[in-house]
Amino acid sequence: MSEPRHTLAVIVGSTREGRFAPVIANWFTRRAETHAHIDVDVIDLDTVRPYELRGGTEAYEAFAKRVDRADAFVVITPEYNHSFPAPLKHAIDLLHPQWQAKPVGFVSYGGISGGLRAVEQLRLVFAELHATTVRETVSFPLAGNLFDERGELHDPAPAATAADALLKQLTWWAVALREARLARPYGA
Repeated sequence: MSEPRHTLAVIVGSTREGRFAPVIANWFTRRAETHAHIDVDVIDLDTVRPYELRGGTEAYEAFAKRVDRADAFVVITPEYNHSFPAPLKHAIDLLHPQWQAKPVGFVSYGGISGGLRAVEQLRLVFAELHATTVRETVSFPLAGNLFDERGELHDPAPAATAADALLKQLTWWAVALREARLARPYGA
């Protein structure tokens, strides 16, 4: 049985100068694109510049449409001071109904915890927005040590296995919730 197509928005949550996020995002995006039923849309907050978005502007509407069009999300987040980046929180808070009744997964990186403390806080934020977070995650502790200078993992098998498990869960939820939203529009 082939999987139904769906759109996965990969949100790159770091905007810091010298950020490691593009390495993680490029690796994950390449992995997601090996799943033929997934259409990937990378939303890099460094390009979107969420602090500059104002309701009613073309840039705001473009961001809102991309989030609304997605059937599922993967948030790529570092952990800064046991939490996630402020621009990511701001971008999430700009919208509300566009997140509702959609699944969210996480790819995190950071120090020894691999960004998992940031993920735990993001789960609370997305719960408030009526989004469904999935259990499976991909985590990179001390990420700079795991990748080579070309952005390739020294040992790709564990992360690939974790990413495939995450994408499998997201696919199930993306399709199930899309069908549910079509049958009965979600109203919180």
